[in-house]
Amino acid sequence: MMMAISTGSLGASEAGAAVPPAPSDKVTVERVTFKNRISIDIVGNMYVPKNIDRNKKHPAIVVGHPFGGVKEQTSGLHAQKLAELGFVTLAYDAAFYGESGGEPRNIEVPSMRVEDYSAAVDFLSNHALVDPNRIGAIGICGGGGYLVSAASIDHRIKAIATISMYDMGRARRQGLGDTITFEQRMKTLDEVGEQRTKEFGGAERRDITAVPQSVTEDSPEFLKEFYAYYKTPRGQHPRSTAMYSFTSLAPMMNFFPFAQAETISPRPVLFIVGEKAPSAYFSEDAYNKAAEPKELFVVPGASHVDLYDMPKAMNVSIPKLDAFFKKNL
Repeated sequence: MMMAISTGSLGASEAGAAVPPAPSDKVTVERVTFKNRISIDIVGNMYVPKNIDRNKKHPAIVVGHPFGGVKEQTSGLHAQKLAELGFVTLAYDAAFYGESGGEPRNIEVPSMRVEDYSAAVDFLSNHALVDPNRIGAIGICGGGGYLVSAASIDHRIKAIATISMYDMGRARRQGLGDTITFEQRMKTLDEVGEQRTKEFGGAERRDITAVPQSVTEDSPEFLKEFYAYYKTPRGQHPRSTAMYSFTSLAPMMNFFPFAQAETISPRPVLFIVGEKAPSAYFSEDAYNKAAEPKELFVVPGASHVDLYDMPKAMNVSIPKLDAFFKKNL
């Protein structure tokens, strides 16, 4: 089957990369709190254009952060930039992370990450500035896979866009590039079971990291990219540790976010990927499983993490997102 791919054009790059969003003179930011379906407090930042007509209802966009991220990083940056273009936007911390509630901390519960998108839609649907029939969503990296799953069951999400999407289930089952063998996966599940037994008996919790604590010249390029974003002033945030419980690996392996991707139709789906991103096959997989209308949009020369914040890449992706949501919301 021939894949319909569209490609953006990179313009001149601005100097340096964007940092977690500095205040914008075009946008007001309000800290909001709302509950998800099991009454965990979800904390978000709501971005509203300063010139908005408060006597009318407007289209809104939920923005979900990457696995290991928080709302002050790339999701907040995207929310702010789209608010500057006229949308009401909401970037939030997933349950168990950042400022949101949920105990224990830093555990991955895929069904809860899916639920949080619907909780954000609950909140926006009841907001005085928002038209409940014109709510879209963006998911970045791991947040993209969770969004595809959420949109499959929440018909209130009218337009769906992902950026550098990661299928966290496949990534944990098979590794990036499908490098983990079946035998290795089974061994990990054995270890998870043993660890659960130990922790129930009082042993110290075992945590692992999604981002390397250090890199060398010999480290894989994609690890260098994640380190450069999460572990340097470019994108680091004190609440974004990228640490999570080892026992989270089992429920993550059991997560198949694209199982019902075709049921999102006739709502439109836009998958944005970097031309050089080793993770692009996740978006290609979802694109192939989704039904029309759908689009796979490639940003030339961009890597996975470039789309988080690099001006040269965002000069292509943000206008694409703007046009997509203005057409479909």
